[in-house]
Amino acid sequence: MKITVISCSLDPNSRSRRLAMASASMINQSGHDASLVDLRDLNGLPPFDNDLAFDDPRYELLHSAIQLADGIVIASPVYNWALSSTAKNLIEMTGATGDRGRRSAWFDKVVTFVCSGGLPHSYMAYGTTALSMMLDFKCIVNPYVVYATERDWSQREEPHEKLVDRLRKTLEVKLVLADRLRNRPYKSDWEV
Repeated sequence: MKITVISCSLDPNSRSRRLAMASASMINQSGHDASLVDLRDLNGLPPFDNDLAFDDPRYELLHSAIQLADGIVIASPVYNWALSSTAKNLIEMTGATGDRGRRSAWFDKVVTFVCSGGLPHSYMAYGTTALSMMLDFKCIVNPYVVYATERDWSQREEPHEKLVDRLRKTLEVKLVLADRLRNRPYKSDWEV
């Protein structure tokens, strides 16, 4: 299977980026094809304006990376009890439909969230985005999520063994879901 892992942090010392890299590595080690897209390497994204943003070459690259994948891992920091604005911008841009034959890249994707935050009680911060993706794009959201805080990393910024185990189990569930749903007999579109 082909899995796209997207790092949505612009922080040069991002822990969620480290989780993204570890996710891609674990998926590749399990015999699947994981590609890592780091939005920092792309210098972020243009602000979503439902117009000129679609002319940016990063739009086509990201839209294809999502649309052609059997599943997506969104790695994002948590700020103010929500995913990063970069993650939201990515979803808005690649989820838009309309003029010029655009169609959301997200329909029917199996989505897994791997997040890093400062406070332990922000572990449900991805929930609003997950619900939106389920309702708007009919995504299947992996019920296993990684939410890591300072307590999950050593002083040398290495993940503790429990964090590695949680990430591994989350990705195993993700791969099972993506495999089971890969040949589903339906295709979704905007439906209310």
